[in-house]
Amino acid sequence: MYEKHTILGKFSHEQLDGIIRESSQMRDPGGRIDFLSKQFLDIDYAESTLIGVKLTPEVFVINLTGVDCLTFIEYVEAMRLSDSYADFESNLKRVRYRSGFVTFMNRNHFFTDWKEFNADFVDDVTDETGDQKIMKAQKTLNKKEDGTDFLPGIRPVRREIRYIPSEAVDSTVCNKLRTGDYIGIYSRLTGLDVSHVGITIRDGDALFLRHASSQKEYRRVVDQDLKFYITDKPGIIVFRPKAFVKAA
Repeated sequence: MYEKHTILGKFSHEQLDGIIRESSQMRDPGGRIDFLSKQFLDIDYAESTLIGVKLTPEVFVINLTGVDCLTFIEYVEAMRLSDSYADFESNLKRVRYRSGFVTFMNRNHFFTDWKEFNADFVDDVTDETGDQKIMKAQKTLNKKEDGTDFLPGIRPVRREIRYIPSEAVDSTVCNKLRTGDYIGIYSRLTGLDVSHVGITIRDGDALFLRHASSQKEYRRVVDQDLKFYITDKPGIIVFRPKAFVKAA
C-alpha cells in the first residue's frame, strides 16, 4: 500500500470537481485540454514535488501549488480523462504510473514512456506532422555519457527517438499541430529523450506553447510563441490526445 499526499493550492476540492465536470461536457479533446490547462496559468514552477527514489517509498502526490513541466501535463491529461475529482485521482495513477501501480519503478519518468505505456490515451503523431522531415536517434534512456544513471534504480532502456528538427517546423508543420497536442522538446544529451514538455495552444493564427517554465523571468505556467520558443532547440516530438477516452 502507498501513502497519499494532496495539496490543492488555490483550488478547493469542490472547485476542482466543478472544473473537471464542466470540462467533461466538452467533446473535443483539444478544447478540453485548453480549458483545463488554462486553470494552471500563473501557477508557480516547482521542481521535485514528487516523492520517491530508489530507496525511498513512492508517495502518490497531488500538488497543485507548484508544477514542473511533466507534472503539469500529467495533471491536465488526468483531468481530461475524468468526469469528476474522484475520477481524476484514479486517472492520475494511470497516466503517471504503468498500469496504475504506484511505485518509483513504475513511474513514467520519460516523455516517450507515454508512447509506450499511455498509448490508450495518446497517439504519437510526430511522423505524420513532420512527414519527410523526421529525424531519428537511437538512445539508451537513463544512461549518461559517463555510464552512470540519471535515475538510480531505473533500468536503462534502448529506444528510437523520432523528432521534427526545429528548422523544419515551417507553416506546413505548424498547420498540422492542434490545440491540446503534447509537445516534447528533443534533447541532444546522451540518455535523455526530451529536455522539456508542454501543450500546443492555437489562438487564431497564433500558435503557443503552454508550459511550466523554469526560466528565471517566468518561473510559472505561461503561454509563449511556439516557433520563437523552439528557435534554439533541436526539435519537437508530438503526442496527440485520443478522443473520448475514459481511463477510470
